[in-house]
Amino acid sequence: MLTTILIVLPLAAALVVWVVPMPREWAGGLAFVTAFAEVGLWVGGAARFDYGGGLQFEARRAWFSDLGVSYHVGFFGFSLWLAGLTVVVCALAIAYGVWAERERSRAYFGLMLFLTGSIVGVFAAQDLLLFSAFFEGMLIPLYVLVGVWGGPRRATATLLFVIYTVAGSMLMLASIVAFGISQGTFSLVDSGTSSNDWIFLGFAVAFAVKSPLVPFHGWLRTAYTEASPEVSAILSGVVSKAAVYGFVRICLPKFPEPVDDFRTTILVLAAAGLAYGSLLAFRQPDLRGVVAYSSLGQMSLIVLGIFASSQTGLDGAVLHSVNHGLVSAAMFLFAGFVERSYGSGEFARLGGAAKGRPLLATILMTAGMFTLAVPGSSNFAGEFLILAGVFRQGWGYSVVGAVAIVLAAMYTLRLISAVLHERRGAAVPAADEAPDLQGDQLFIVVPLLACLLALSVWPNAVSGHAFPRPFASGAWSAYPQPAEPAP
Repeated sequence: MLTTILIVLPLAAALVVWVVPMPREWAGGLAFVTAFAEVGLWVGGAARFDYGGGLQFEARRAWFSDLGVSYHVGFFGFSLWLAGLTVVVCALAIAYGVWAERERSRAYFGLMLFLTGSIVGVFAAQDLLLFSAFFEGMLIPLYVLVGVWGGPRRATATLLFVIYTVAGSMLMLASIVAFGISQGTFSLVDSGTSSNDWIFLGFAVAFAVKSPLVPFHGWLRTAYTEASPEVSAILSGVVSKAAVYGFVRICLPKFPEPVDDFRTTILVLAAAGLAYGSLLAFRQPDLRGVVAYSSLGQMSLIVLGIFASSQTGLDGAVLHSVNHGLVSAAMFLFAGFVERSYGSGEFARLGGAAKGRPLLATILMTAGMFTLAVPGSSNFAGEFLILAGVFRQGWGYSVVGAVAIVLAAMYTLRLISAVLHERRGAAVPAADEAPDLQGDQLFIVVPLLACLLALSVWPNAVSGHAFPRPFASGAWSAYPQPAEPAP
């Protein structure tokens, strides 16, 4: 029942915002209350969850019985953490929208709520057609949010986003149909495994677009920089994790032979994306460009952990998924504060912002330390687990990962220096002319950093509670499989 409530509550609130006439303040207030009610519900569920068990908080009802399609939702440990990341980031993104006083507020907040419910549905779906429905439902509000509330090049950003995601979605739908018909059911719990390489590739390419992985990342730069900051925070921090769920819940357990066949190819692409994203992040001239390409590199690192074929790598991938979601969201929201305060996020126009603004400097330095993955932080724990796990597949992958960590230190320090230090840029007024971060801004970004600090104290809360223990042989043993192949 809890799972259904987490999905339906924001969807129902979205309909109320769209249908019932109300002033802007009421629309924002309803969205705000609904989003934080989601956080409270998830916390209650997480406290009751049995992390040593399998699928929990299930709800199942027949949908198309002739095709073996059902409304079947529930959480495993790892997907519960991804849903928690979703409700936290989306709640604070909605809070940012309230603070920014977005125009067309009823449409905007309804879309944000609809997006929240759809993403939670993606992480809860245990039926492939239901997964596809939530996956596509998640994309629809994103198209509108980027296209209407985006920057000057929002039309280009939306077009690229649509082309890439629709192509990936069509491949995934074809694979879903082929897999479901071959198995006699679309249930992820009741279906068996497949050795079909083409069906696997349809899923893998769709998730590679969503991650994104090189060379399926062409939409990333414009979408992340032209979308409004809170939408960029959701795109980078949460929507990309739909690929993590797809790889872990669908590709690994359902296609063990194709995974072995294509493991090296995927690992090479992920390693290339990690190095490429880190290099491009170092060369970007603006705040959001650095965070965008940093996200490309970090998602590639997560994919390395997923396909490391080890419990250590997979645990690290889930932990780092949560870490990256929180850090990336915090950095995009911070970039939004800078752009609205100073009218630009370009490094050439920034500089000297630390003088007289201790809160702004503290927030950026704290977020930067997590991006740096300093020893003792949750990011360090996640990256270390991934590199230790993927070492079994070849020491070269760990070397690339280590080099990328050094590059991450370089582009993060460059970002911090460009914003806080150096000579005061043309866009940065004197300290007495532009105030420090205010209480409402701190309310939006500090909870993300507080979550990271809590995970730094106890990273095992995620890494040690993502999958049932012990594994027999990798991720797929964590999921129930039928005793006999489905007819």
